[in-house]
Amino acid sequence: MNSGFSLSRLTAMLAKEFLQMRRDRLTLAMIVGVPVMQLFLFGFAINLNPKALPTAISIDDPGTFSNSIVAALKNSSYLDIVQETHSPKEARQLLDEGKVLFVVEIPENFSRDIVRGTQPDLVVETDATDPAAGSYALAAIDSLATTALRDDLVGPLAARAQGPPPFNVVSHLLYNPESITQFNIIPGLLAVILTMTMVLMTCLSLTRERERGTYENLLAMPATPLEIMIGKITPNIMIGAVQSVIILLVAKFVFDVPMIGSLGLLAIALVFYITANLAVGYSFSTIAQNQLQAMQMTMFFLLPAILLSGFAFPFEGMPIWAQWIGEVLPATHFLRVVRGILLKGNGFGEIWPNLWPLILFMFAAGGLALARFRRTLD
Repeated sequence: MNSGFSLSRLTAMLAKEFLQMRRDRLTLAMIVGVPVMQLFLFGFAINLNPKALPTAISIDDPGTFSNSIVAALKNSSYLDIVQETHSPKEARQLLDEGKVLFVVEIPENFSRDIVRGTQPDLVVETDATDPAAGSYALAAIDSLATTALRDDLVGPLAARAQGPPPFNVVSHLLYNPESITQFNIIPGLLAVILTMTMVLMTCLSLTRERERGTYENLLAMPATPLEIMIGKITPNIMIGAVQSVIILLVAKFVFDVPMIGSLGLLAIALVFYITANLAVGYSFSTIAQNQLQAMQMTMFFLLPAILLSGFAFPFEGMPIWAQWIGEVLPATHFLRVVRGILLKGNGFGEIWPNLWPLILFMFAAGGLALARFRRTLD
C-alpha cells in the first residue's frame, strides 16, 4: 500500500472526478439550472406589492359621479377593470369563481345622496382568501373618497368639497373576513405537500429498479408500458389519499379552517391532482439515470410549483410571463379549487374552469411518460 502524499495520484483522482462530472450532463445541468431558476423567479417573478388586480364594477346608478369613480378606478395602478355590469349578483358570481379579486358596487340613488350631502356608501367586496394580495389595493380604493369627485363638486356643490368626504368606502372582506393567514396557507399546503411527496415517490420508482438490478425483470414481465405505469402509480394514489385525509383533519381540528363546500367534490379533484403529480414523477423516472438525478428533477419541478402557483406569493402580482408558466402547473389550479371549495363553498360549476386543466395535464404527463418508457436496459 502506498504511503505518503502523492501529487500525481491526486491529479489522477481529480481528472477522474471531473471526467465523471462531464459525462453526467443531466446532473451538471441541474446543478447550474436550479440556482439560475431561483434567481430568475425571485428576481423577476415575485412581487409583494401586486398591481393590476382584476376588478369588476357594478353600476346601479349611472351618472356623472359614477363615471368619475369608474375613471378614478381605471387610473389606479392597483386595479384592472375587467368587467362593468349593472347586476350586483353577476359581479358577485365573478368573485365566487375567482375571476376577480374586487367588486366595487355603486348603489342606487348614489348621485342623489351625494347632492343631498348624506354620504352614501361605495361598497367594496374583496376576495380575502389571500389576505396579503389586496391590502395595497384596498388602501388605494379608500383614497377615492377624497379625490374621485374633486372636479365634479363645483358650483352649488362646492361646499361638499370643503367638508367631509362626499361618500364612504365600505369594505366587506369575503370568505375570510378576519384575514386569518392559516385559512389561506393550510389549504395551500395540501397542494404543496402532495406535489412534493407524489412526484418524489414515482420519480424514484424506475431509477430504484435500475440501481437494484431489477429493471431487467420488470422488462421481462408480460406487461405493456401502460400496465406498468398504472401498477406503479395506483398504490401511491392511496398514499396520497391518506396524506390528504391527515392534512384535512389537522386543518379542521387544529387550525379551525372552515370547510364550507362539498368534501366529496374535493375528493374528486384530489384524485386528478394526485394522479397528475404521480404522472409527472413517473415521467421524470423514465429520464433520470439514477436516484440523485430523479431527486434533482423533483426539485426543479417543485420550486415553480411553490413560487408560481400563488401559494407563497400573490399570483396576480406576478408578471404575465410568470403567470403563463403558473397556469401550466397543476398546483396553480388545485390551489384555486381547494380554496374555492373550503372557503367559498364552490360547486362543480365554479371549479370546472380549474378542474379541466388538471385533467388535461394528467393525460399529457401520462402520455409523455409512456412515450419516454424504454423497453431496453440502455
